[in-house]
Amino acid sequence: MKYAVVLCDGMADYPVPELDGKTPMEVAYKPNMDYLAAHGEVGMVKTVADGLKPGSDVANLSVMGYDPAIYYSGRSPLEAASMGIDLAPTDVAMRCNLVTLSDEDDYSAKTMVDYCADDISTAEAAELIKAVQEAFGSDEFTFYPGISYRHCLVWHGGTTDIGTLTPPHDISGRVVGEYLDKHPMAEKLIEMMIKSVDILKEHPVNKARIAAGRKPATSIWLWGQGKKPQLDSFASKFGINGSVVSAVDLIKGIGVCADMKVCEVEGATGYIDTCFRKKAETAFNELESGQDFVYIHFEAPDECGHRHEVDNKVKSIEIIDKEVLGYLREKMDKFDNYKIMVLPDHPTPLVTKTHAGDPVPYIIYEKAADKDNGMTSVNENTAKETGVYVEQGHTLINRFLGK
Repeated sequence: MKYAVVLCDGMADYPVPELDGKTPMEVAYKPNMDYLAAHGEVGMVKTVADGLKPGSDVANLSVMGYDPAIYYSGRSPLEAASMGIDLAPTDVAMRCNLVTLSDEDDYSAKTMVDYCADDISTAEAAELIKAVQEAFGSDEFTFYPGISYRHCLVWHGGTTDIGTLTPPHDISGRVVGEYLDKHPMAEKLIEMMIKSVDILKEHPVNKARIAAGRKPATSIWLWGQGKKPQLDSFASKFGINGSVVSAVDLIKGIGVCADMKVCEVEGATGYIDTCFRKKAETAFNELESGQDFVYIHFEAPDECGHRHEVDNKVKSIEIIDKEVLGYLREKMDKFDNYKIMVLPDHPTPLVTKTHAGDPVPYIIYEKAADKDNGMTSVNENTAKETGVYVEQGHTLINRFLGK
């Protein structure tokens, strides 16, 4: 048996005014996804338990079969693992975003203009993080460059008891003052964020971006703190070998910590311009070469939700349907039997531009159990109408694997 999970990050949504009160899943042309739903099992799953923040970290751990209540230790340590950063037990890892803030003199009066600094390139960002490291790097703080706007700070001998550091994508268009943590232990972190404005303002990378009509990266933004995670290996937990295909360090980091094979795909960006087909080809090659299970993660629907890009969110679902699910259905048919599971990790509603913890629709299709159930289209509403509900998200994988 071969298993493929196609994780459409943030695909689930609420009714959208621009779509006449429908969701992107309702209006997207997705014949492959609808076929799998009509010939498989459809239901709803709660990937984010009550009391936990609805992030891709918690939700993807859950989908992969790791109970976040047991295994979750913070977002950034998972990303650090993907970046090859070996955290000491006394280290605290933090996400360091490059963001664009408005230009008021008072930092607290600035507005979060863009949580990703206008899709800053990895090469540009590396130069800016180098400047930040030169300014703030010490025996206590080390900054590591990542991909695009996503980077890492390691606080040696730090603490996770620092109050609430808000993800920047949760406050798009809002004045940042009320989201600057007042906890005494966060004082050094907030001070670096404020001082980073002067460091980045005159940097040649930002001057070139402005000249090219792009938004500059005007500040660092720190959040997502946590300590080194300890995950059981995927193989020992489920008795099969698994691979991960993703463009983002968070998902790759979960794979590293679970001792799965992490595939690097040239051209993978984590947005709608990513190489959808190449990621699908990489996943199939993993199965064909002997792996039992592959987890293919697509960030594009989530990013479109954060940016309120209505048309692009619909388009991203349609591309996944054609370039990924269409390809996998054709190629995996060579196996005697296979299963595909399709689902989002959490909703990223266009109307709120941030994550939600609502249950999400899922599809489980098995070649050998193909039977028409009469469903014509899968979406948030039709999945709910099946009455199938998995309350504990981390148990869904057992349903998928037949454990």
